Amino acid sequence: MSEDKLSLAKRELTGKKVKGLREQGLIPSVVFGDGEPVLTQSAYNETEKVLLSAGYHSPIDLDIAGKKQMALVKVVHLDPVKRTIMNVEFQAISANQVVEATAPIEIVNFEKSDASKAHLAILQVMEEIDVKAKPADLPESIEVDASGLKTVEDGIVVADLKLPKGVELADKELDPESAVANVYDPAQEAAEREAEAEADKAAEEARAAEAEAAAAAPADGKAE
Repeated sequence: MSEDKLSLAKRELTGKKVKGLREQGLIPSVVFGDGEPVLTQSAYNETEKVLLSAGYHSPIDLDIAGKKQMALVKVVHLDPVKRTIMNVEFQAISANQVVEATAPIEIVNFEKSDASKAHLAILQVMEEIDVKAKPADLPESIEVDASGLKTVEDGIVVADLKLPKGVELADKELDPESAVANVYDPAQEAAEREAEAEADKAAEEARAAEAEAAAAAPADGKAE
């Protein structure tokens, strides 16, 4: 059983007619499975709450007109301007089926590291990763311990991720040395940015001086 539950009603409206559903505070959706896709709809607020909780990594217990069905969120279509939910696609799954999902990567204990004590910072460059597992084994997140980081030469890579039992990476070709997070010196980077800005300013002033000199010179290059 999943902690996230959502009641769906079957719908008949399709195409441009679903605009009327949205005006009534309903979200059109589709549940894909082994057979024909099932057209459904649900209340906006309830749907948004469940989607925020489950994300793309946790199974949802759907009640489709009284029929129970476990599913994962496949796609959420958003309004490009308002960022409101326009449509949701669910993928039906079974409890014993190995499925793919996206798990957030959570870096912990950096504040305990020598790097943090040396006033260095950490930049996470990989926020999530695709995994495979049975629904009950899908992790809400994958934690990685950063307490051992010491210098700017250190970092976290995919190989450092400790996957829970029953969970494996979905992409077998993913380079284990792919960066998850890097340690950097914020003071040094700030100094480098300031130096670059000063260099750009000096170059611009030099170009302006050359342009002014060229404008002031006679057309034939001789003094009058």
